[in-house]
Amino acid sequence: MRCNFQGVVLKSDCIGAASANGVVIVHQDAHLIVLDKPANLLAVPGRGEKNHDSLSVRVQALFPEALIVHRLDMGTSGLLVMARTLEAQRRLGDAFARRQVHKRYVAIVQGELQSPEEAWQTIDAPLCVDWPNRPRSKIDPVHGKPSVTHWRSVAEPEAFPGLAEGFLRPAVPHSIIDLEPVTGRSHQLRVHLQSLGHPIAGDLLYGDADNHAMAPRLLLHAYALSLPHPETGALMHWHCPTHFDLLDGLPQYRTLQVPLAQRGLDRP
Repeated sequence: MRCNFQGVVLKSDCIGAASANGVVIVHQDAHLIVLDKPANLLAVPGRGEKNHDSLSVRVQALFPEALIVHRLDMGTSGLLVMARTLEAQRRLGDAFARRQVHKRYVAIVQGELQSPEEAWQTIDAPLCVDWPNRPRSKIDPVHGKPSVTHWRSVAEPEAFPGLAEGFLRPAVPHSIIDLEPVTGRSHQLRVHLQSLGHPIAGDLLYGDADNHAMAPRLLLHAYALSLPHPETGALMHWHCPTHFDLLDGLPQYRTLQVPLAQRGLDRP
């Protein structure tokens, strides 16, 4: 099966399928597993029995050898990779540390936020944990760690690769934003967008009551992931659009075989 994606013909033979415990596997081989994490599920276990259920626990019930490489916030949905060997975990960790892993997110934010001619903009604002108000983070030029996010507005959501047909749109003024984090601080995208005066819709930590009423979940989704394969070194790409719903649906997933710049995912 082949499909046309932003003018580029792509291979589209990778279809996500949910297991009995709600795990959606986008890709698997002997070295790694790529998953679509649903919203409102922890990526890893939290403290206490009530916070034990998580994506990693569910995956390890199917693949006992699966190892954590990185995380997504509980409210965030989308692409997440786990390793299947200690060596793969080490190599993937090194790739993250060397910034060889690239992730793209789509968010719907409160209010009207536009970038000039859809050009990439940059937020460079150091972040640290807001200790008196944990688990919140905050911008702190003195004690914060370097934190950089590229963003641009999306003028034609119907053609945007991160959104599936019929995606949820709030009934009040909002904007659709394409995001690429350079760093990976806790709550980075959420705090950076809030700093512009446009928190992500449905953000219970950083939004007000009007923001909470916009959506039944955080409207933030990791829709594209690119990384060097831990065994072969080949650059791998995955793409996973969202409906921004609360269901574990079975969207189609595309294993992309072309560089970002050739498929409408040009780099900032």
